[in-house]
Amino acid sequence: MSRIPTAATIEAAPVNSRSLLEVVKKQLGLVPNIFRMVASSPAALEGYVSLLGALGKGELPAATHERIALAVAELNGCDYCLSAHTYLGKNVAKLADSEMTANRSGASNDVEADAAVRFASKVLRQRGHVSDDDVRAVRAAGYTDAQVVEIVQHVALNTWTNYVNNVAETAIDFPVVTARKVA
Repeated sequence: MSRIPTAATIEAAPVNSRSLLEVVKKQLGLVPNIFRMVASSPAALEGYVSLLGALGKGELPAATHERIALAVAELNGCDYCLSAHTYLGKNVAKLADSEMTANRSGASNDVEADAAVRFASKVLRQRGHVSDDDVRAVRAAGYTDAQVVEIVQHVALNTWTNYVNNVAETAIDFPVVTARKVA
């Protein structure tokens, strides 16, 4: 059971969150628990939905969003986000199981995506204090400055969802995937 209550329905959510939850339902066909839990703060829900929408219009492919989300969720030990992004990776981005396993290890089987996932993992591990060589490497793989910024933003957004789900202990409403235990 979630430590922060999750509205059972859109109608049970705060009034100022309902229209955004309707947008989520229209786009996804359902409203995952994370959105209904975050809806307890209409401001937080607005920020979350707005950033998701903005990044969806960015230059990075949707599959790269999922790859980064899996790497970040694994590093942050977020079972909710691993479960959600494994489901989305498989069913929306059409990533192979072997690819998602590589993503969870901070890499990719796709040469171009590998640079983005490795860079994202370094950004998270180094808390943004990456080296000049790290930035050169992602650029050398063909990523533009705009895409580098988007990679960092995906790390930040996914870290936020990881943290809020870990704090709330959000009930997982996807097939459950568990983070590996780091020694």
